[in-house]
Amino acid sequence: MEIPKRLQAQLRGDEGATRQKAARLVVDLAETANAEGFVKVDHAHVSGVSVITGGHGLRRFLADLSADGDGQVAIPTTLNSAGCDREKMKEMDIQWPDFLEQQFEIVQAYDRLGLEATLSCTPYDRGIEDVVGIASWAESNAVCFSNTWTSLITNRESGLSALATALTGFAPAWGLHLEHHRIPNILVEVEADLTCLADYSILGDWIGKQVRPDWSLPFGPMPLILGLPDWLSFASKKALTAASANYGCAMLWAEGHTTDPPLERTDGEWTAPEGGWQGTLRFTEKELAARYSDLAPQGQVDLVVIGCPQASLEEIRLTASAVRSHMEMGAVIPDQRLWVFTSQENYDLAMADGSIALLEEGGAVVLKDTCPEVTPYNREKYNHLLTNSLKAEHYLTSGLNRLPTSVMPIQDCVHHAFQPELSAGPRPVLAAKAQPQHASTKSHQTGEMVVSGRGLQSQTDFVVQGRAMVTDVPITYLGYVNRDTGVVEETGHPLDGQAVKDTVLIYPKGSGSTVAPYVLMGLLYTGMGPKAVVNRDVCALTLPACSLLDVPYGHGFDEDPCMSVNNGDLVELKRKGDVVTLTVVERALP
Repeated sequence: MEIPKRLQAQLRGDEGATRQKAARLVVDLAETANAEGFVKVDHAHVSGVSVITGGHGLRRFLADLSADGDGQVAIPTTLNSAGCDREKMKEMDIQWPDFLEQQFEIVQAYDRLGLEATLSCTPYDRGIEDVVGIASWAESNAVCFSNTWTSLITNRESGLSALATALTGFAPAWGLHLEHHRIPNILVEVEADLTCLADYSILGDWIGKQVRPDWSLPFGPMPLILGLPDWLSFASKKALTAASANYGCAMLWAEGHTTDPPLERTDGEWTAPEGGWQGTLRFTEKELAARYSDLAPQGQVDLVVIGCPQASLEEIRLTASAVRSHMEMGAVIPDQRLWVFTSQENYDLAMADGSIALLEEGGAVVLKDTCPEVTPYNREKYNHLLTNSLKAEHYLTSGLNRLPTSVMPIQDCVHHAFQPELSAGPRPVLAAKAQPQHASTKSHQTGEMVVSGRGLQSQTDFVVQGRAMVTDVPITYLGYVNRDTGVVEETGHPLDGQAVKDTVLIYPKGSGSTVAPYVLMGLLYTGMGPKAVVNRDVCALTLPACSLLDVPYGHGFDEDPCMSVNNGDLVELKRKGDVVTLTVVERALP
């Protein structure tokens, strides 16, 4: 693989220590992915901004990286949502000690690196001038939106890999950068009547929930969706792709709305890709009604949140219209029970057309620069949230906030904001959500085992011995691995209740939020992380932390280590030259 001359210079340190670190990570990822080379990138979008998502791992890493003072981003780079609106701290009533100071620390560190503090999770919505070209984006909803509805192409990057590309200007040519990887793998037939934004959000999340661990989805679920209405609004498209991204979907096709998939069509029907569809799904009125029933408020709603991802102008106007219908009857939202989250760009437009004034007159709080999932709520006031977004529900109910969260269309959400008695009763207790994806196909293995693989180019020889912590199910770090103890806290996951500390951690890949590397880095900084990491698949969520903190790392083995090693086996991970071997020293009892 030929490395571009400028990237070679950065590797040598010719452009300073900051870009040298970034270049090493870019090359490590390229080598791991067997990339066909490198691409010059036009735009980067970096996640990992809020104090509650990146945590102390993010703060320490940024302090170290920006302290050199010798490197700034090489391409235009925007920044994801923060954890608060600094102008509405009183309204948000955040109880986290020194939260605003810590938030400024993070944003200022990014500023020293030259990033533009747009503080928006929707860079495709007026965040950048043209949504075209090659990008390196680390916000899952933005990745899925851009690949689906625009001509901008990006892999689903982690916050760290996107930052490395921003500093160098290069990304590995692999994954969705290559046309032959942009092929649908799931067929979805929609037979339900979708009439509101929440319907599209439920559909996107429902698709992800059907994925099974034995499906071959090397770049995540990529559904071809048939049967959508003839016209889709911008906000409908946004709701669909944002919720689809909950389970790793980086792009989808919608017949009649996106470019045609690279498949043959016979007698009006799409021919299955090579190897066949991994799944064929039908979404009917029954599935839609069942999800609304599951997600309906059961007990007192404390707060209604709209705008996850940050509300488009369309969503702001829909919310304002619903608020106005109540105001015309003389009603006002009590106790500021409705929060609307949006970007600075859309806030300014909504201010100009009167929507902001109407919402605030009606008793709502309009917040910019932040979004519902990355905000620390005052738990003395708010213990049950209502939203119109399955993206919000997915993360608010995770370990990130652990808040019971219900879902309804915008009009119903607003109705509940005006009339708290609609949900009168004890607040619900957060219910565990064991997902179908957690089903393990592992069986106990006996006998000797030695497998060979590869390591990271930036690492040298090592020998690590320890107890294996093994699963064939991806690990979701943000919200489902305790950032202080390293314990997996995900009901139904094979490793639920187990700590990663001092283990040789073996799993297919990371899943969930692109902020995952900072959770792992935080555990490594505090001595609560694993001794070594082994991935079966190319993992842009795990590799960056191992590369930057020099954690022994193995991948590309000639046999699936997730299946051939038992949880609890004593193993040795050894690197000599370019070869990494994983050896079972002693088998664990079944």
